[in-house]
Amino acid sequence: MMDYVKICFKKYADFNGRARRSEYWYFYLFNVLVFLALYIPVIALIVAESELVILPGILLAIYGLGIIIPSLAAVVRRLHDTGRSGWYYLLGFIPLVGRIIILIFTIEDSKPGTNEWGPNPKTVGNDNFENDAFV
Repeated sequence: MMDYVKICFKKYADFNGRARRSEYWYFYLFNVLVFLALYIPVIALIVAESELVILPGILLAIYGLGIIIPSLAAVVRRLHDTGRSGWYYLLGFIPLVGRIIILIFTIEDSKPGTNEWGPNPKTVGNDNFENDAFV
């Protein structure tokens, strides 16, 4: 899991290429877990009416701002992997159905072979995968 997260952070603002489903979804899961880890103390401190709520709140805001570009880059690369332009992400702004459309696009399997955004990441470096799988 962490290898895929590292890939997304290494490609911080790289909107070129393709991203496998596992790369995108592990990165998404990592972000959800980090947000939960930062958000739970915020809620607990709000309930406790503590003035210390500002510290985890600031950390949450900093992480949220810092993750915007890599998250956008990851979804664009994921859309490229399904054979779509990154501009399809703008469909997510359509009320109610837009996010569902993007969800379906990101769940889809990779388009086989090379497309205009590069080779299929499932087959890069795996030329002999089928031959070596059951040896």
